[in-house]
This record gives sequence, structure tokens and C-alpha cells, in this order.
Amino acid sequence: MTLPNHRLTDTRTTPRRKALISGAGIAGPVLAYWLNRYGYAVTVVEKAGAPRSGGYPVDVRGTALEVVRRMGLLPRLREAHIDLRRLTFLEGDGSEVASLHPHTVTGGVAGKDLEVRRGDLTDALYTVVRDDVEFLFDDSIDTLDQSGHGVDVTLRGGSRRTFDVVLGADGMHSRTREMLFGPEEQFHHYLGYRFAVFTMPNTLGLSHETVMWNAPGRAAALYAVGNDDDVHGFLTFVHPEPPSDASPDPQAQRDLVVRVFADAGWEVPGMLAVLRDADDAFLDAVGQIRMPRWSSGRVALVGDAAYAPSFLTGQGTSLSLVGAYMLAHSLADRDHTEGFAAYEHATRDFVTMNQALVGKGGATLFPTTPQALKERNDRLRHLSAMPSGEGRPAHSALTLPEPASSS
Repeated sequence: MTLPNHRLTDTRTTPRRKALISGAGIAGPVLAYWLNRYGYAVTVVEKAGAPRSGGYPVDVRGTALEVVRRMGLLPRLREAHIDLRRLTFLEGDGSEVASLHPHTVTGGVAGKDLEVRRGDLTDALYTVVRDDVEFLFDDSIDTLDQSGHGVDVTLRGGSRRTFDVVLGADGMHSRTREMLFGPEEQFHHYLGYRFAVFTMPNTLGLSHETVMWNAPGRAAALYAVGNDDDVHGFLTFVHPEPPSDASPDPQAQRDLVVRVFADAGWEVPGMLAVLRDADDAFLDAVGQIRMPRWSSGRVALVGDAAYAPSFLTGQGTSLSLVGAYMLAHSLADRDHTEGFAAYEHATRDFVTMNQALVGKGGATLFPTTPQALKERNDRLRHLSAMPSGEGRPAHSALTLPEPASSS
């Protein structure tokens, strides 16, 4: 489905600052919502034909909950909450190590934190902003030129326009970042794992739970969002070499996964059979984006494009929500130079703290040696089955400033 592009006519006589946002995922619509509130004329360009539905469930925790509350979306997202109830770890032979409440492992807070289907979140964000800003689907930025008084942008669809600021919210493999700062390899910090995610039949009858099988350096998981006929399958493994290309050949990636798990037990053979033909398979390297600065001239980056933390932290969505709010707030009553500087100053420590959670996630989910796996399993057996209810400090380490007055 391709959505019609929304084109708005501004009836106000005072010229509005114009902002172009690349990406209509999570950070993009949040940024659009708040910039519109602050008086900007906002255009969002998205290479897909519509907001992307489906996808792996995502977490909204700590400070990010306040962002969605201030957007009026908290009740809707509470209704969409998945309520994952059990996380079961298995030995290599399929026997149970421990069965725990997921928050015990993730540092989440029962009754407060949200876990929702990514599509439910993106749909909620799009719905709350679609009537107030211009969306250009099936299009993307082709060139950026900052030699004049603004940013002259040529879109792949052929149109040419000038904006006061351009904001890249186009994900970990950001085209905006590449045009502005150069190849991804400069900023991609590889964490030593590859992964595959895909949908497969729920043959085990799982409900509101995740079951994870581990062998040293390898993990396989089945994630049941509800009582659905399908589950999300995950295969993750240690691989010393980072991808040589930001977009490697998909079939070569599938072949690599099949080779690595060829002798694995439990449900893995069936997972590999589904992966071979899955039309929704997503394969990538596990890594973080780390940049010394998030802007250049009139162009800035937000969310995964600037500071992807990896799924090992569980904070990718929350960082996108918080970062977008902070960027818009910083631009509300400042020019781009002061605004981008304020955004980095106020947000970088929060980003750094949450990216540092990667160590905890990797050690718990994917031990790489027999000894590390044994020690992990011993720790799991002694964990309380109930979460502490306090969450990890990094999740709430930033207090949002109150919304600025509208321009």
C-alpha cells in the first residue's frame, strides 16, 4: 500500500522555519510532532510506501515513557502492551536452566514499562502527526547542498527544495549520515555477533513468552507475542569478522547462519528450514553507532542514525523517542548552531549510559565460552523469579525539560 502524500498550505503570514526529516520510523514522527508544535513547517520523507507495520516487539522504558505521555499516546500504547510473562533459558540439550519474569533480566519495571509491537508504535506516532505535517512516501534524499543560506535538497523523485534544517532519522544504516560524514564503517562499532530474525509457525504452542536455547557462542530463541499462530524466531551467533559491506548479500548471510547452526539441537533444525525461504527475514550485524558529533552545519542526526545502541541494551526505541524530543526542544527557540549544540550537551550522557548497557545484555543472553555459559546459568538459577520493580538507573537518567512555548 502506498499512502497519498500530505501537502499542507500554511495560511500564516510569518515565515515558518522549514525542517526536512528523513525517516518515518520512530524518531522521525516524534521529531515532526514536536517541531510542528514549536512552529516549524515540517516535511518527512520516507523511502517506504507507507509507515512500516509488523516487526519485532520493542520496549519503551524510563524517560521514554514520559515522551509518549506528553504526546497523549500512553493510553493507546498501554492497550497495545504485550505483557510478556515468562523467559525460559534452556541448556544445549534442551533441558531447562531457569524460567523467570523477563524484567528480572532486562531491568524493566512491571506495571510501568511498555512492550509493544513495533508496528503498533509506529502507527500511533504517525496517526498523531499525519494531519499536521507533510509526508512524502516512496521518496528519499538524493543530494544535500549547504553552500547557500539553507540546505538545498534534491529528492530522488526529482523535486528540489530548500530547508532551514535537515534531520536524519533514517536508522542505523543512515544514508543521511553517509552523505554528511562518510561511510558507516567509521562509526559502526561491531560487537562480535550476527543475527537473523524471521516469522515462523508456533509449533510449540507458546504464549506471552520467550524460550531461549544456548550453546557457547550461539543462541536460538522463539518469541511468542500472544497466543498467535506465529512466533518470532531469532538466531544469534558469535562471528569475529564484521561485515565488509553495510548491505551484504542476503543469501550469503542465510548460508552463513545455516552453516553455523548446522549441528544444533532443540528446535533449531526447523528454524533453519523456515529461514531458508522466509520472506520477512532480517539479517544483520550486532553493533553500535558511535559518533564524536551528531551534526554538521544545518544537518543533524537522531536515533539509530546517530547512536544506535544495539538490541543487546533493549534501549534502541527509548533512545530514539528521547533523542527526538530533546532535539526538537533544543531547536524550539534557538538557531541551528545553538540548537544542535544544546541537543548534544543535554543528551549525550544519557546516550552513553544506555549504550554501556550492552555488556550486561551480551553476558546474559549470549555467553561465548563454555565457562561463561556455565557461570551465566548458575546466576540465572539463583535470580529471584520476580523483578525488583526499580529498573536500571540508565533508563531514567535524563529528566525531560518541559515543552517550550510554541513559536
